[in-house]
Amino acid sequence: MKQEQKKLLGEERRERLLSLLKESNTPITGGELAEMTRVSRQVIVGDINLLKARNIPIIATSQGYLYMKATQETPVFEKTIVCSHSRSQTAEELYILVDHGITVKNVIVEHPIYGDLTASLMVSNRKEVEHFLHKVKITNSSLLADLTSGIHLHALAAPNKKAIEKAEKELKAAGILVDEN
Repeated sequence: MKQEQKKLLGEERRERLLSLLKESNTPITGGELAEMTRVSRQVIVGDINLLKARNIPIIATSQGYLYMKATQETPVFEKTIVCSHSRSQTAEELYILVDHGITVKNVIVEHPIYGDLTASLMVSNRKEVEHFLHKVKITNSSLLADLTSGIHLHALAAPNKKAIEKAEKELKAAGILVDEN
């Protein structure tokens, strides 16, 4: 992406950020947005929060910021599933899901003090899963599921119900899917 010629200020910068995010089909990191607008990454974080406060549908994913477009060209089937597994099975779980054409929208855990904690994932393919896992490793971050001994939920989106049913069958065989019975 090309770099802006001058440092953008305030509202003009936020409008440019929104435009860049709307035009992109892939997430853009805070560092990339900072470089394009010639400000610090911290300024970008503040700007994104101001835009979110206006109910602009921007989400932060492990790959960067993403504008959630209101219209979808293909019908999507959505479902929330309950999983439980060790930290070492995280890659297996995510690969099973994305290999069935599923987007893992988020992870949700129930915290005893804060209630439901939700983090956006938005991973749809192996490359995005690898990026997420690499980021966890290099930052030495905990997974939300670490707070609940591995029990967590995922909101999923797939082109059809059959894709999720196939993934559920494979997750169950791997001992990851929590049986509803």
